[in-house]
Amino acid sequence: MHAFVKPGSSRRSPPAPTDFQYQTDILPGVSRTFALTIPVLPDKLADVVTNAYLLCRIADTIEDDTGLDNVQKSEFHARFIAVVEGSEPAEPFALGLLPLLSSRVLDDERELIENTAKVIRVTHSFSAEERAALTRCVRIMCAGMPEFQRNKGLRGLEDLDEMAQYCYFVAGVVGEMLTDLFCLHCPELRDRREQMMQLAVSFGQGLQMTNILKDIWDDRQADTCWLPRSVFGDGEFRLERLEEHHRSETFAQGLNELVGVAHAHLRNALKYACMVPKREVGIRRFCLWAIGLAILTLRKIHRNPSFTSGAEVKVSRSTVKATVMTTNMTLMSNRALRIMFDRAAGGLPLANSASWAHRDYGAPLETS
Repeated sequence: MHAFVKPGSSRRSPPAPTDFQYQTDILPGVSRTFALTIPVLPDKLADVVTNAYLLCRIADTIEDDTGLDNVQKSEFHARFIAVVEGSEPAEPFALGLLPLLSSRVLDDERELIENTAKVIRVTHSFSAEERAALTRCVRIMCAGMPEFQRNKGLRGLEDLDEMAQYCYFVAGVVGEMLTDLFCLHCPELRDRREQMMQLAVSFGQGLQMTNILKDIWDDRQADTCWLPRSVFGDGEFRLERLEEHHRSETFAQGLNELVGVAHAHLRNALKYACMVPKREVGIRRFCLWAIGLAILTLRKIHRNPSFTSGAEVKVSRSTVKATVMTTNMTLMSNRALRIMFDRAAGGLPLANSASWAHRDYGAPLETS
């Protein structure tokens, strides 16, 4: 690896082996899911994707912390973008942010902020194209997240269009970044980049919508709701009073509609994964494990719409192991993967209107 030197800037310290090891060590503390899936990627690609996730986690920590006011959040987002770009050193950024973090910030997230310089040294060791993909993602997240996070509440989002925009800023843009990184790793994908970019946004929305549905009740404990009001009746149903009405037919119907939209996006995700060459086993596993776990989560939500805790619809460890094993067995056959997906999605509703995907934030949905 080499230290990237921007014209007019001082020479940056190259990453030490311990910087790469730090990435590996901290990842399980900030994301158990990515700690499972990232290691299956080819080694060099895994380094970049791990780094990308940690950058996004730092941006999220700034936005989510209740100890920072909106002015401070905007200031530190701007400074963090400058750090990622290389126009500001990481150490003063971290030293300025650390004392302001509230006690609600998890220990691993606090440690990540403290070690921003290690993460950034790794970032700056990547190729110009890789850095550009990571920087674009961080910049868009830092610009888009505040619009939603700072206006969140129990009232929910307005409609599916607004939900698609929210999903783009927190997940779809990550899908775009990953697609650029995959294309850099596998030149064969470059001719498919445009189509994969659209599917990547849909892929991200499918995963994010699944998380939103699974975490309805956990989010409410933080006075937050990401459900769209438009799918729940004619306006008389109030998401602010969901505890009183979550067993109603109106709520069940709305939840069913959202499961159908998420299901359609996950079908686009499967198309995306099947476009990856079969010799790229690691990338296919990375994508397919996430798709399999999401569709099984949707199935649990669909079967138990009156659930009151994310634990009730979380897939078990044995299911995770079975999903990994089954996916690995069918990995080399797109036809077998489609059959397995159809079986897992059996009985789920499927969105029947392409207009439910925002034209600017997602690919047309696969419909029934």
